[in-house]
Amino acid sequence: MKNIFGFWPENIFLYKLALRHKSAAIEFVNGERMSNERLEFLGDAILDAVVAHYLFKLFPLRDEGFLTQMRSKIVNRQQLNSLSHRLGLDDYIFTNHDLSHTKSINGNALEALIGALFLDKGFAFAEKVLINRILKTHFDLDELQNKDFNFKSKLLEWGQKEKHVINFILKGESGKGMNKQYLVEILIDQEKISEGRDFSIKGAEQIAAEKAIAQLKESFSAASLL
Repeated sequence: MKNIFGFWPENIFLYKLALRHKSAAIEFVNGERMSNERLEFLGDAILDAVVAHYLFKLFPLRDEGFLTQMRSKIVNRQQLNSLSHRLGLDDYIFTNHDLSHTKSINGNALEALIGALFLDKGFAFAEKVLINRILKTHFDLDELQNKDFNFKSKLLEWGQKEKHVINFILKGESGKGMNKQYLVEILIDQEKISEGRDFSIKGAEQIAAEKAIAQLKESFSAASLL
């Protein structure tokens, strides 16, 4: 943790748990299992909040569409998996199986570590660490602004090439006014593979497409195509 985040942890158990994949979950006498999944859920929310706040202050004149796109370019699964690998987390993740082909476990472990950091040190400390040790160190925002992360287009191109029928279905809306959100499902050959929720239909489609691509990458047949 000292090498990655630049500090010595207080509650080391949290960080060890963050690196424990569900295949190597701690099992208690009562049958309950403990892995990094809950910390991953928490870390995902913390990372989203920190990145959103950072971009909000960094680009005071840009609209919410630009900020949403930039956030997605930073926190998408591909970026987190790559960042986790660069940080060397691969060597520290506990699993009970050979999951080297399951790239998402690296990004998931990174999110879990962020959740552990938040619980151990609080939000203000976590935000400072993530900005200084992650965002400013590992991301070139000028380069990201010019980078295309159109997951929907990428997924549709793959479907056309591999002869799969891909449909984006608007399943529903929730909330009112500024809080209205849209739910979009993706069907591949009439089978649901993912869903996304966002404050715009386009945003929900992108989130769903990113999730679909992440799932397809888990199979060797699709890994080299997306």
